[in-house]
Amino acid sequence: MNNVDVIVIGGGAAGLMCAITAGQRGRSVLVLEGSNRIGKKILMSGGGRCNFTNVHTEPSRFISDNPHFCKSALSRYTHADFIELVEKYRIPYHEKALGQLFCDKTSKDIVTNLLQECEDAGVVILTDTDDLSVTADAGYRIDCNHGRFSGQSLVIATGGLSIPKMGATNFGYRLARQFDIEVLETRAGLVPFTFTGEMHELCSRLSGISCRTSVTAGNQSFVEDMLFTHRGLSGPSVLQASSYWTPGGSIIVDLLPGIDAGTLLVEAKSARPRSLLRVVLANSLPKALVTELQEIFWPEQAETALGDMRDAFLREIGYALNNWSLKPAATEGYRTAEVTLGGVSTGELSSRTMESKKQPGLYFIGEVVDVTGHLGGFNFQWAWSSGYAAGLTV
Repeated sequence: MNNVDVIVIGGGAAGLMCAITAGQRGRSVLVLEGSNRIGKKILMSGGGRCNFTNVHTEPSRFISDNPHFCKSALSRYTHADFIELVEKYRIPYHEKALGQLFCDKTSKDIVTNLLQECEDAGVVILTDTDDLSVTADAGYRIDCNHGRFSGQSLVIATGGLSIPKMGATNFGYRLARQFDIEVLETRAGLVPFTFTGEMHELCSRLSGISCRTSVTAGNQSFVEDMLFTHRGLSGPSVLQASSYWTPGGSIIVDLLPGIDAGTLLVEAKSARPRSLLRVVLANSLPKALVTELQEIFWPEQAETALGDMRDAFLREIGYALNNWSLKPAATEGYRTAEVTLGGVSTGELSSRTMESKKQPGLYFIGEVVDVTGHLGGFNFQWAWSSGYAAGLTV
């Protein structure tokens, strides 16, 4: 049997950060990764440039049954701490909109950075781990295709169910239930919406067109780009709202965020009385979208000049543009979801160490826990922070 101090199951962002932190404390650490290489999600994130953190990281950017749980870990390892690690390896990066930090070149720079830190800390990494089983016996015993291992501490960093083609499984949830640890219901988050019927056909016709919108779901609104796809709606504003959407519910799309569309149209009537409504709106929205909206909201007045329309009617159209109510049929699910909502209940864990309250020596970190960040680098920061918190204790 191979004995180590710490066994980490999962070689993603959270698992690697935990392994590095524990190794730097002089702990012997083994990382077991199920896929053929570590950090697959890091490599594919941000279009291959890895949105590794966000300078506006704060607890309000995270969703959890206990919104206070993330505070301890986030305060102990901040975005500035990870930036310091990035700068240690002279990885060039830049800030995009809304505080998102990306590598200038490639996500591989981040993985190479973490691998070097692992090597320096004496961390052993085994990939292609399969047939894995766990038993608690004076610590934890792991049996897998690589052999039998035992460790004083076991860290579960296996992520959620999102993007199964990347190797996502429900192992972390099954392991939690094995030790009678509560797992909250999971669902796909940061995921495109799908529609049926006429709205599906409209989205198909507009596929590839985007515009800046405010999308509201569950009393949360996000102002970013929205993208029409052949299946429905995507883009940052939609992905953000999806994490707050309840199946069967509606979303509200404001096509002119920050603008009172009714006032805009009434003023346009005064300034350009002979213009058509679609011509005026084409100055603010994609022409193809305006054509579709015309068929929905004012088909009988399509050729009526603004000057011949009542102000009240224009304000009704304006209200509809600011409050377009849509009812998604579903989301695209885990296949394209960037994160998994729900997971191991925070009520079962110490917010300071991420250790199970009822199973000493067992830790859960990263996406497997019921803490989900907004789009824009927040989920990576949760991985770094929760991994670091556990790494200080294991």
